[in-house]
Amino acid sequence: MSYARLLINTMLLFSLLEAMVMELSRVVGVSIAKPYGNPLGNPRMKGDLDLDYYRFKCPQMESIVHRVTFQYVSRRPTLAPALLRMHFHDCFVRGCDGSVLLKSPNKDAERDAPPNLTLKGFEVIDAVKSVLERNCPGVVSCADVIALVARDAVSVIRGPWWPVPLGRRDGRISRLSEANLPSPFADVKTLKNNFLVKGLNSKDLVVLSGAHTIGVSSCGLISSRIHNFTGKGDFDPAMNPSYVRALKKRCKPTDVRTPVDMDPGSARKFDSHYFDIVAQKKGLFISDSALLNDFVTKSYVQTQVQTRGASFNRDFSDSMVKLGFIQILTGKKGEIRRNCAFVN
Repeated sequence: MSYARLLINTMLLFSLLEAMVMELSRVVGVSIAKPYGNPLGNPRMKGDLDLDYYRFKCPQMESIVHRVTFQYVSRRPTLAPALLRMHFHDCFVRGCDGSVLLKSPNKDAERDAPPNLTLKGFEVIDAVKSVLERNCPGVVSCADVIALVARDAVSVIRGPWWPVPLGRRDGRISRLSEANLPSPFADVKTLKNNFLVKGLNSKDLVVLSGAHTIGVSSCGLISSRIHNFTGKGDFDPAMNPSYVRALKKRCKPTDVRTPVDMDPGSARKFDSHYFDIVAQKKGLFISDSALLNDFVTKSYVQTQVQTRGASFNRDFSDSMVKLGFIQILTGKKGEIRRNCAFVN
């Protein structure tokens, strides 16, 4: 037998074996393709996910998520930063387990914590889950829904795309007392520690801070910073004086409701402009300005300014994948909620 004929036969044999394995996995309902190793490299954070986890369990899952997300975000683009923020808030408390979605009759769940009272977009998660339950009942976790919706929402507004490995399971516990999220009033040392305990590094901190390129906050969160920083009617000296003057015109001392862009001049577009304004000392929060007080984070800000964000989208994609692995529940841990707001 010639070498060419032997090679062809071997390739045919491998194709036949692959088809048999795929058919077997379909019958038993197990996805065996594209396992995705945990990128955090932290031995305390176990669990691998799979890009094709629902390939045979619910093959239309990702198209459903994208379709419903597009329907909402295309009409209300402000939902994109809101849904991205929800994913971040979910993962930073008890891990990416959908616990931020749980309701409590006693108002003592994560979503009742002060930082989460301004979360928006729950209706999008509920709508996606409702369609999934009609098509694949009891299969797709709410934790996976949040992760996918965040990615697709950013994609709708032409932001970066990132792979979302799947297979998370839903947590059964949600406590207001545990909602200790990174604070907009924190210094860089505190922020680095917040990220480090979740398996994220200083680069992830500055990259994910770049999500502030979209969305708005409110005058209430910056009032003391611009009107009475040390109790003497002064403003934070880390801020650009001209920016402070502009903010004071928008935010009177008693105003807590008026919206304020987090990336002035580019708040509707996902781009690297955020790093430009941070470098100009126009970061809205203390946590934004704090990025200039650390060698690693300041160097990243300067690099993005000098290169016009050459690596930002790629870096953001990488950090979002890492975020999605924080303290995940897999295997027989947790559950697959039928209604994202309540445990089964």
